[in-house]
Amino acid sequence: MMKHQAAPYFSFSGEAKEALDYYKEVFEGEVLAVQTFGEADYPSPPEIADQIMHAHFKKGELSFMMSDSFPGHQPTVGNNISLVLELESEEEIDTYYRRLTEKGTVVMDLQDTFWGAKYGKVKDPYGICWDLNYTKK
Repeated sequence: MMKHQAAPYFSFSGEAKEALDYYKEVFEGEVLAVQTFGEADYPSPPEIADQIMHAHFKKGELSFMMSDSFPGHQPTVGNNISLVLELESEEEIDTYYRRLTEKGTVVMDLQDTFWGAKYGKVKDPYGICWDLNYTKK
């Protein structure tokens, strides 16, 4: 079963790069990955090409991810943080997705993604968003 802790995922309205630089300075950690919308193999409007589609920050046990939001999906306080679960198997992601959707609301259907993972996002009945990710071997 799941061995990893949930990792926070922060959503921004165009300030992700600025926030990432700020957190790097504050916590003196390492940026493990950064990809802009323009670098990704995913259709996106040209005006967000330089914005962050995904970034990962780590300092010791502190680990979080972030991105700028797609136009029309601007975050507000309360929906700007979700919890990412990196799962160990297809069976595990299917199980958690099924359980969460029984009483929760699907934000993004469970599906194969361009980044080589099976992914889905569900808001639970208490308003917490869960990003379920299984990176295929």
